[in-house]
Amino acid sequence: MATIGENIIGTAGVAPFFKVTNADAVSIDAPENRKGDALRTWVRSLSGFQKEALVRSAKTGETWRLVSDEGPYLNGHDAAPCPLAFLSTGMVASYMNEIVALAEKQGVEIRKLRLIQDNYYTMKGSMPKRTMVGGAEPVELRVEIDCDLSDGDLTTFLMNAVHASPLNGLMRGQLESLFKLGKNGTELPTAKVAELDGALFPDPGNHFAKSEAETSDLTLMEPIGPTPKKDVVMGTSAGASSLADEQDRRLNIGAVAVLREDGIKDIQQMQYSPYGTSFRFLSSEDGRAPDANSYISAGIGFCFMTQFGRFVSMLKLDLPDYRIVQDTHFSLGGASGGTGKAGEADPIETHVYLETSESDETAQEMLDISEQTCFLHAFCRTDLKTKLKVVRV
Repeated sequence: MATIGENIIGTAGVAPFFKVTNADAVSIDAPENRKGDALRTWVRSLSGFQKEALVRSAKTGETWRLVSDEGPYLNGHDAAPCPLAFLSTGMVASYMNEIVALAEKQGVEIRKLRLIQDNYYTMKGSMPKRTMVGGAEPVELRVEIDCDLSDGDLTTFLMNAVHASPLNGLMRGQLESLFKLGKNGTELPTAKVAELDGALFPDPGNHFAKSEAETSDLTLMEPIGPTPKKDVVMGTSAGASSLADEQDRRLNIGAVAVLREDGIKDIQQMQYSPYGTSFRFLSSEDGRAPDANSYISAGIGFCFMTQFGRFVSMLKLDLPDYRIVQDTHFSLGGASGGTGKAGEADPIETHVYLETSESDETAQEMLDISEQTCFLHAFCRTDLKTKLKVVRV
């Protein structure tokens, strides 16, 4: 099938990821910081499944511009990583942050450290019948490490670090996301999804275009090539397109993280199923590269936006333009933030702006189905654990 839309990311002539130097002029601000970090993520559709996000963090004060695309499985241009890659990258970066911080706190010398993470998701049901549902499964984390802790102490140490991650707050328990809906500049009540108290935020419109890039010597994201192949239990319709009417698929996104000598995390994202390109990300908490929470927040926004694109393209609905403003709230890390507690998070709050000639009821359904099929909103509403495997190297 032909690719959907123009390759705007590939032909833009700017770095795909950059720090925004004029966030105030763009008029993106961070939410009130009620837990330790509060992030506001704007996402707009560029073309086809290409999307652009601006993420501003209350904790770091920084704003990052990130872009996402899809591969051939969604007729994308493969010009940037898929949405799920961002959550995997942010998650493994967050785990690395907490392991390193906890080691420092407890005086544990880590001589070698490599994290290999696998995230699994499901998509089952029929889009024409409106029964298609996205799901999330437990995360697998393999820690390759060289240190002097005994086996029992090492397992306890690593589990404490995993629970200390702010992302733990989205995984443990069942958080129901909250939404506001706007259609053609008018606020609509939500239908099935839970409605957020308060007014619909102003639509960011074309303010994205005002963002200016900080020059950097670092390549924050780049394609590496085809993902190494591995056997994946993929569901009964594994070979079908992600645009097939009926689906029973299991997705597997991986991430491999190491800490460079300069303290920046080097993360290779693996796209095992649906099979696709592997991209390298850099992550840092000190402003040299996007922080873990910014990647996580962008990933949730990108994934949700993709579901709008899938729904309207599969049902031939009119949605030429759509945007969201999403707020995420995380506690500080138990080790990195010195709280000594497990990470916490609030339900995700998302304001949706649709430009469409469809009816109000169809606009409401676009929101309901997009939430229902979004892997990462499923991730939030499912009680998930991280399965840990420790390998001494």
